[in-house]
Amino acid sequence: MSNIPVAVVTGSNKGIGFAIVRALCKQFPGDVYLTARDPGRGQEAVAKLQEEGLHALFHQLDIDDLQSIRAFRDFLKEKYGGLNVLVNNAGIAFRVYDRTPFAVQAEVTLKTNFFGTRNVCTELLPLVKPYGRVVNVSSMASSSALGGCSRELQQKFRSDAITEDELVELMTKFVEDTKKSVHEKEGWPNTAYGVSKIGVTVLSRIQARMLNEKRKDDHILLNACCPGWVRTDMAGPDATKSPDEGAETPVYLALLPSDADGPHGQFVSNKTVRTW
Repeated sequence: MSNIPVAVVTGSNKGIGFAIVRALCKQFPGDVYLTARDPGRGQEAVAKLQEEGLHALFHQLDIDDLQSIRAFRDFLKEKYGGLNVLVNNAGIAFRVYDRTPFAVQAEVTLKTNFFGTRNVCTELLPLVKPYGRVVNVSSMASSSALGGCSRELQQKFRSDAITEDELVELMTKFVEDTKKSVHEKEGWPNTAYGVSKIGVTVLSRIQARMLNEKRKDDHILLNACCPGWVRTDMAGPDATKSPDEGAETPVYLALLPSDADGPHGQFVSNKTVRTW
């Protein structure tokens, strides 16, 4: 088992994830894992970094596939005895004008962005070593979607006592409500991506609370963040930030110094804690 510190970035063969890996290769004092669903694309991305004189390692990871997550978990456990930095970046979004039925968009988007991210956390959070850093990449879309929820849903999502099971129930209900075409009547906004990112932000708040309760002395800091509107395949060419600029806040949170006692359990944008 190696004592080398290790950082992992999910969904990182392109876009913001790739830029996060690039920055960590320059600043993180250990092994940096670029992960992707498709091994070919992942290896290509690693080769691209190599051309820049940067050294990343590749491991296959499909966050929609529990077996893939568990295989990666076992690998990290065996080789490193855990991990030091986890950046949950993998996510999907349908285009604005996509004609896929909304109920299908809701199911597919939440499967990856919320349930896939949650599965990664379930398997990998117990492996995070003392002074570890966990960053869940959310979006400002989570705040705007929250504003579009009914008052009752807003109260639930802002609650400091909401449990992970209750959150899962709500996310499942959203998908079911879209299938019955009653989601708006039930107080949901008309954005599957926004709701999936509400899930990520609230999940982060719950996870930070659990870390405080169960692993207070390990000084692990866990946050959700918004990278901003970034020029990627997902957000399109009109976005205001480059991928490297989008990586700044996630990287800042991933590299918080060991003596930092915060931010923790926060929603952070442009390196600033935002009110949830």
